Amino acid sequence: MKKVRFIYETLLPFISSVFALILHAFIPRHEDIMTKDFNYFKWALLVLSIVFLVLAVLSVFNEKLRIKYGYKSWFVAGMILLLNIYNLITEKFMLLPSVYFPFPDKILDVFYSSWPFLLKCLGYSLKLLVTGVIGGAIVGVLTGIAIGWNRKASYWINPLIKLVGPIPATVWIPIALVTFSTSFKASAFIIGISVWFPTAVLTSSGIQNIENAYFEVASTLGSSSIYKIKKIAIPGALPSMFIGFFNGITSAFLTLMTAEMIGVKFGIGWYINWQRETMSYANVYAGLIVIAISCSLVVTLLFRVRDKLLTWQKGVIKW
Repeated sequence: MKKVRFIYETLLPFISSVFALILHAFIPRHEDIMTKDFNYFKWALLVLSIVFLVLAVLSVFNEKLRIKYGYKSWFVAGMILLLNIYNLITEKFMLLPSVYFPFPDKILDVFYSSWPFLLKCLGYSLKLLVTGVIGGAIVGVLTGIAIGWNRKASYWINPLIKLVGPIPATVWIPIALVTFSTSFKASAFIIGISVWFPTAVLTSSGIQNIENAYFEVASTLGSSSIYKIKKIAIPGALPSMFIGFFNGITSAFLTLMTAEMIGVKFGIGWYINWQRETMSYANVYAGLIVIAISCSLVVTLLFRVRDKLLTWQKGVIKW
């Protein structure tokens, strides 16, 4: 028979969302706000309240859910409270300039009315990001293997990496614009540069840190250099490689925002810059939310892949 137990923490998100809903419903909007009342925030709070209540009830009968949800409930309730405070100081009391600090309803309206265009911009950004990241990662891994495996390659390439690598990727924009035929290729190149450097450095470091005994045993058994690279060097360097990928992807997201300002016609970075110029800060906030969610999902996916490939190191680096 399953244990039935209740902990009060599981009700905190529900209480926080209901409290926010009550305040939103009974405190009138500021008289200077002339825009239409969209009611998106009210419905969002109502849906969240129902979801949190269902989770609280289910956690009574599910110990795993109870422990996990109970642990995160303080944070979730705190985020709802902060959102409630932001709603009060923007829509209800207008303590901040509404031009730069739009209230939640206005931001949610952007998602409702402009979601096809936001998805189009997100798709373009992801296409650009994937192109740059894959290209930079491949070149970075090959460069790292060359440096870590071959002393002659290390002699010639390593000083160049130390000289060129630390240069911010955005510095290459003028050269990229005159070198590549399209702004998409130029932007992908800049993103690739930001991924290439950390991947190359950490791949070479990972190979160089492998104990020589493994290579000596393989040589004794008559293994070729290619075999040793495939079966010893690359698997042994994988933990360092993934740290390089992680650093590279975080740099790539930063570079993406700048890269989309050099002539591309779509993209989340371009969208934010465009809306900022037109003083549409509700759209700017919506774009920032899309970027935050996208970044988090991509990094989470990277760590899932890492945990699958490196099962013996699962949980060493947590996300």
